[in-house]
Amino acid sequence: MHPIAFHLGPLTVHWFGICIALAFLAGLWTATRRAPRAGIPGEQIADLVVPWLLLGGILGARVLYIATYWRESFAGQPWSELFMIQRGGLVYYGGLTGASLAVILFARWKRIPLWKLADVLTPSIALGSMFGRIGCLMNGCCFGRSCELPWAIRFPDDHSTQGLPVHPTQIYDALLNLTLYLGLAWLYRRRTFDGQVFAVYLLGYAVTRSIVEAFRGDYNDGHLHGGFTPAHLVSVASLAAGMVLFLVLRRRKSATAPAK
Repeated sequence: MHPIAFHLGPLTVHWFGICIALAFLAGLWTATRRAPRAGIPGEQIADLVVPWLLLGGILGARVLYIATYWRESFAGQPWSELFMIQRGGLVYYGGLTGASLAVILFARWKRIPLWKLADVLTPSIALGSMFGRIGCLMNGCCFGRSCELPWAIRFPDDHSTQGLPVHPTQIYDALLNLTLYLGLAWLYRRRTFDGQVFAVYLLGYAVTRSIVEAFRGDYNDGHLHGGFTPAHLVSVASLAAGMVLFLVLRRRKSATAPAK
């Protein structure tokens, strides 16, 4: 756990912020290389990522975090605490929602087919999430529950885990996101209808996130619902949305396909 990367004069640079920057850069680079296959100029992807996706993703992720942890982390604190994202405090599903709204607005403005654009971006989302989870590891958030496994990790004694060995859930999530990225990049070259890659991502991420959530230890009892975490519940919605989207878009493709 090393939250601070270095000091630049009076400026403190956190590893979490560096990893978030790497996430957007990796996503931008891979998406711009993928875009020409869909007939979308790479420059339009760059225009979308900065500032649309950057602002939409971070704003959505921060708003959901504040709403979820208001009582524990923000009630009675100075308003400046709402903006201290360099110390962590982003909820992934909020970021996905904010980024999705930004993509919808950008696609309508530029008159780009929405699902074609979504498929171009989707593998890069998974890749960016991998870097984000490494940032969580360096920051000491999103940690796992206690275990005695050989690959357990320890945070400092003054951490919430009190120095006990815990599941490295951040590493679990990073590896699963990397696997998801490779699978989605493979699927993109073989997709049969627009929106297929995004729909599969909603399905795949719901499953992988639910697996990781089973080992999380950073939730208090007030955030558990029958033993399920908030992300478990949102994953159910993501799974259902992915299934519906996959079936509807595939049916639409079949209905518009020319008769042979």
